[in-house]
Amino acid sequence: MSAKGSKTRLYEVLELQPGASEPEIKKAYRKLAMKYHPDKNAHNPEAGEKFKEVGHAYEILSDPQKRQIYDQYGEEGLNGEGGMGGGMSAEDLFSQFFGGMGGGMGGMFGGGMQPQGPRKSRDIVHVHKVALEDLYKGKVSKLALQKSVLCPKCDGRGGKEGAVKKCAGCNGVGMKTMMRQMGPMIQRFQTACPDCNGEGEIIRDKDRCKHCNGKKTVTERKVLHVHVDKGMADGQKVTFKEEGDQGPDIIPGDVVFIIEQKAHDRFERKGDDLYYNAKIDLLTALAGGSIAIEHLDERWLTVSILPGEVISPGTIKQIRGQGMPSYRHHDHGNLYIKFDVEFPPDHFNTPEQLALLDNILPPRRQPEVPQDAMVEDVVLEEVDARDQARAHHGASGMDDEDEDMHGGAERVQCASQ
Repeated sequence: MSAKGSKTRLYEVLELQPGASEPEIKKAYRKLAMKYHPDKNAHNPEAGEKFKEVGHAYEILSDPQKRQIYDQYGEEGLNGEGGMGGGMSAEDLFSQFFGGMGGGMGGMFGGGMQPQGPRKSRDIVHVHKVALEDLYKGKVSKLALQKSVLCPKCDGRGGKEGAVKKCAGCNGVGMKTMMRQMGPMIQRFQTACPDCNGEGEIIRDKDRCKHCNGKKTVTERKVLHVHVDKGMADGQKVTFKEEGDQGPDIIPGDVVFIIEQKAHDRFERKGDDLYYNAKIDLLTALAGGSIAIEHLDERWLTVSILPGEVISPGTIKQIRGQGMPSYRHHDHGNLYIKFDVEFPPDHFNTPEQLALLDNILPPRRQPEVPQDAMVEDVVLEEVDARDQARAHHGASGMDDEDEDMHGGAERVQCASQ
């Protein structure tokens, strides 16, 4: 057999003469690929290498552009791009060849060699912002989108029957391989076919579909009914299968709506539980009373605080079964209420009436001062607005500094051990 740099070696691999016709090349490949397929020659490792070599030869000689370069420059002119290390694998080439023949031969030796089907268009993804009330009760939203559909006038052909021809300049690929000689080097590069502008097809202007102008698709507005079920969570998806962009020889992608829960002014959601901040006055916190909460479905919940049940600031209580419905099962979580106690303003009552509190409330805590300590009476003063931020920062800064001192010493000690 001729050396690898020869311009006849690939023909010899297929047992052909240079100048063989396209049908002869296909026939030779079919015969040799079947003969040397690895699944048919499990105990002959050399057959696998021969199978790859046959596939490589066919890939070059079956492509008019590659064959022209090979006939003129040999395999060196291909710059290795069509070599055994690149391009389509021998198995994929075999599967594509026999699948395209329509005889189902791609699967005759076992799995893994089914012909590749049509590609799928990209999914269309939208964020759907939903109020917490709608996630509690459920809702159907009507959302419109623009998408590409096959032209109904030409059935996605781009022109009348038989008017669309495969471009002969690029063999329907849409790209052409060009050669440029730079001194002793030959540069090979691909560019869009100028004959068909990279489309791979030729349609005469007079035969183009007037509705889509030969583009095969038109833009359509479609309204989708998005069912937001009870209990759906932030980030959950509602998918419409194959409602995406259509096109010739492609499977439409999906339309996906991602639920984004809007922030609520009264409730906070965590899973199936709801959290509510309730402000109550001091009298209710000490002597009982009631509060009313407007729920997400416009019901009002009346919450009673029994006399004698003291509600301290920050106290958290729960109401079972008044949280969010769980998705699909619709079992409700809990409603947690955090109480914020509002104290009355300064001088809200007379000294005589305030004295009555001594008989009602638990006794005051008396200050504990050592007997031998030096005692000085001081007066509390209001902090003006200008100094409020400094006062808060100073208090928190002292805590941070104290923590840093203790924590830093501990870290240094650990590091030195």
